[in-house]
Amino acid sequence: MGKYDFDKVTDRRSAWAEKWNIKDGELPMWIADMDFETAPEVKKALLERLSLGAYGYTYIPGEWYDAYISWWERRHGLQMSEDELIFSTGVIPTISSSVRKLTSPNENVVILTPVYNIFYNCIVNNGARVLESRLFVKDGRWEIDFEDLEEKLSDPQTSLLLLCNPHNPVGRIWTKEELARIGELCKKHGVIVISDEIHCDITDPGKDYVPFASASDICRDISITAIAPSKAFNMAGMASSAAFVPNKFLRHRVWRQLNTDECGEPSFLAVTAAVAAFTKGEEWLGELNRYIYDNKLYCEKFIAENIPDAKLIHSEATYLIWLDCTNLYDKERDLADFIRDKTGLYIARGEQYGPGGEGFLRINLACPGSFVVDGMERLKKGIELYRGNL
Repeated sequence: MGKYDFDKVTDRRSAWAEKWNIKDGELPMWIADMDFETAPEVKKALLERLSLGAYGYTYIPGEWYDAYISWWERRHGLQMSEDELIFSTGVIPTISSSVRKLTSPNENVVILTPVYNIFYNCIVNNGARVLESRLFVKDGRWEIDFEDLEEKLSDPQTSLLLLCNPHNPVGRIWTKEELARIGELCKKHGVIVISDEIHCDITDPGKDYVPFASASDICRDISITAIAPSKAFNMAGMASSAAFVPNKFLRHRVWRQLNTDECGEPSFLAVTAAVAAFTKGEEWLGELNRYIYDNKLYCEKFIAENIPDAKLIHSEATYLIWLDCTNLYDKERDLADFIRDKTGLYIARGEQYGPGGEGFLRINLACPGSFVVDGMERLKKGIELYRGNL
């Protein structure tokens, strides 16, 4: 028994939680936020800040920079300095602003699919084109097709690679060698890398992610890294993140666009939340990761024993599982919608994550174990009914 209670059920309906904007009797395991309260140490710091009663404009203090620098050096071996960090209201604003600044209309942004669906919005909404390089499975592991990736990067119209590290939804932690190879190819073809590392602190016990910027000097020089406490500490609503950009010329362009887009100033609580998480939340995070890992192991065992038509490759990172249901796939009848309609289990359809996602389901396990048990029973029932109706 740990110090923190992750079995506790928190009623989030009264807080206008997007995840819980559902029908009575439904169980949401779709959007990527957690049903756990954040670390008590973070909650305490926020309540103390709220007690001041004056909620005016906030500047970025030295404590904010120190918290990021110390956390990434201590946990991930990445050296950062204060002048290399830029406050941003979110990882997606950082990505969107960077795409807008660093591409001309109709230039290509390469992504490794299937991938987080909002990447498509960040690219298309800013006048660029999506160029997909599809991941594949080899020996039970998701891999990058480097030959195809180089072909896409070598297109003269390609200016950016948008990387997900660790990868959402497949859960891969890219190795240092893989990241360095990506960096070499991008440098060769004059491509800048935006690395979304928002899931970096949700990893299996004993597994460490590798920051893209730490993989090589090349990677460090050609990259924008988007980081935040929001996934690890369940504070996406705080609108608090950072862009790490070592190259001073690239950094100025990112900083300029974030401020042009009015995404560079913190809310009253944004700084407090990040500082508290990175200075006081490490013990809580360790217990959280063990709890999520146990949820994954439960699901893997349950699916193997009870849902033979589905296949699951163990994810090394994120609190998501990526379930292969291609043996059941019927493009005329959406599996996720069917399961929700028949059982109330609300999960994400794989198609929205791009090529390679057809026939997959993404399921969020960042919730009390009682939810996971309920969710797996609903999943089993839904797939049995779907199979019976094919």
